[in-house]
Amino acid sequence: MFDLFRSRDKAVRIMLGGLLLLVALSMLTYLVPSYNTGAGSSDIVVAEIGKDVITIPEVQQVVQMNLKRRQLPAEIMPHYVPQFVNSMVTERALAYEAHRLGFKISDAELAAAIRATLPQLFQKGNFSKEEYAATLAQQNFTIEQFETDMARQLLVTKMRDIALEGIIVTPQEIEQEYQKRHDKVKIEYVKVSPDKLQAEVQVTPEELRKAYEGTKSLYQVPEKRSLGILLIDQAKLEQSIQPTDADLLRAYNANRDTYRTPETVDIRHILLTTTDKTPQEEAAIKTKAEALLKQARAKGADFAELARKNSQDPGSAAKGGEYDGVVRGQMVPEFEKAAFALKPGQISDLVKTQYGYHIIQLLKHQDPRLKPFDEVKPQLAAEYQKQRVNELMQQTSDKVQAALTKDPQHPEKVAADLGVQYIKADSFGTGDAVPGIGANHEFEEAVSSLKKGEVSQQVLVPGNKYALAVCTAVIPAHPSAFEDVRDKVRDALMKDRVNRLVDQKAGELAEKTRSMGGDLERAAKAMGFEVKTSNEVDRNGAIEGLGSASMLPDAFAKPAGTIFGPSGISNGRVVGKVVEKIPADPAGLAAERTVIRDQIKSQKGQSRNTLFEEGVREALIKEGKVKIHQDVVDRLIAGYRG
Repeated sequence: MFDLFRSRDKAVRIMLGGLLLLVALSMLTYLVPSYNTGAGSSDIVVAEIGKDVITIPEVQQVVQMNLKRRQLPAEIMPHYVPQFVNSMVTERALAYEAHRLGFKISDAELAAAIRATLPQLFQKGNFSKEEYAATLAQQNFTIEQFETDMARQLLVTKMRDIALEGIIVTPQEIEQEYQKRHDKVKIEYVKVSPDKLQAEVQVTPEELRKAYEGTKSLYQVPEKRSLGILLIDQAKLEQSIQPTDADLLRAYNANRDTYRTPETVDIRHILLTTTDKTPQEEAAIKTKAEALLKQARAKGADFAELARKNSQDPGSAAKGGEYDGVVRGQMVPEFEKAAFALKPGQISDLVKTQYGYHIIQLLKHQDPRLKPFDEVKPQLAAEYQKQRVNELMQQTSDKVQAALTKDPQHPEKVAADLGVQYIKADSFGTGDAVPGIGANHEFEEAVSSLKKGEVSQQVLVPGNKYALAVCTAVIPAHPSAFEDVRDKVRDALMKDRVNRLVDQKAGELAEKTRSMGGDLERAAKAMGFEVKTSNEVDRNGAIEGLGSASMLPDAFAKPAGTIFGPSGISNGRVVGKVVEKIPADPAGLAAERTVIRDQIKSQKGQSRNTLFEEGVREALIKEGKVKIHQDVVDRLIAGYRG
């Protein structure tokens, strides 16, 4: 296997585009930490596919992945567990059938897939088995497990390719789709909207109270908690740490090398580059450099100004050629030797390096030295405080947690005894802000499942503070009081009645129009509605006040002169009349034929693939090769529901 990674054979390096996506999605599913709901142990089998099994932890991994990526809220996860199980069973069933049909995955195919999935292991051209194993170990995966899963995904891909073979798209299908996309209509229409009928609906107090009683289960106050919160503030702890001179001197002596400064020079220089120059050009550059040297050494000369006007060093010319704090080893040897040999104010002779001719002026020469204690004392004090405060934060946090666990009934006393801030939060729920913390997701997660008397783990919150909380009470979910949700009940009742009135009026309008021989304008006028006429529009176009024309399929399906509706739109109902049908221009078909064909083929492929997978799975179930243990699935669902 590993010899293949060292190979440069073209076949091994082929990047399989579709396969890469499939394998990457598989990685997301499997390379996640285990999640334990308490529903079972690692040897409990959810499903059997031949000799292969799916265990509870494998399903839990998929659930955790969806929770971590926030694709699905935790409260509806029980509804999705059966779907996850079915998907995993179908995938294993396809791999099983592929084995029975004689499909195999070669080492070369597996190596190419791993290259595509973990390209970081091959960036330097040398594959390391140790690095490969370490990368997988970070995800609690062995090489064998990973490659087994990868090979299974490749087999599944081969089986799915079978389902897509032989898909045919006829010319008639292409023409029909082209016409569907480009046929246009022109319509008259009346929009019956809730806004215009709002004033016709009234709700009495008695009706409001009755509506509340019938729907109060919809207006739930979610479970909340009362908390005693203790905040450990790093800034306050840091202020309390006052090191003595003896403390700082010990730190200074233990780290003297930290406070040593190397030999440095501050210099200015002028560079005339000779890179890629001919001997004749280089001679001319040297002559110019000699002239500049004479100018620099002349009485009253401004070296910085000469550098700004003449130096070709992009890093320093604009700064008058200045470099500060140069240490040995930073510059090329010829330049370094000349610079460190100068005295302050002295200007060097011409110095030739690989870059060209330099003229160097020494501004300052600093000998190596050990910074004295008094000079670094403020720095020592700050470092001492930062080092000690981390230890003190953890020590204080541990003390707070231990004290709260021992005496959860008196969090305010624990705070006072240990000198930390105490905050009382009554009826804390999802999204609520806490004084001193704000609305903080990590804190919310830490306390969301606490029972009365339980203490949370420490949470780092904004401001470099640790927060710990003890649950002092759990307020169960309960229906909201009528007074608290009166407006919501009124809005819901009004919306329902207005929507019913919209349906009623739109139905009446359609009937009246038909009874008047299709005269929409006269029927609308009789009922007080306004008629509008659209432009010529295809299914992808928009109609003023209605939105997408695709929401009115009857307008495209019916002949001119037909009344259609009432049709539902996002904010009301529409009654319309087809005024004109404009067929698609056949001249444009040739340009779109290939694109339309491929899109139809893709749609057919998706449908066929679904039927194929279901067929393989059901056939194996009938043969007894696939067994799903529904009692275990039910336990899993119950675990997440709990």
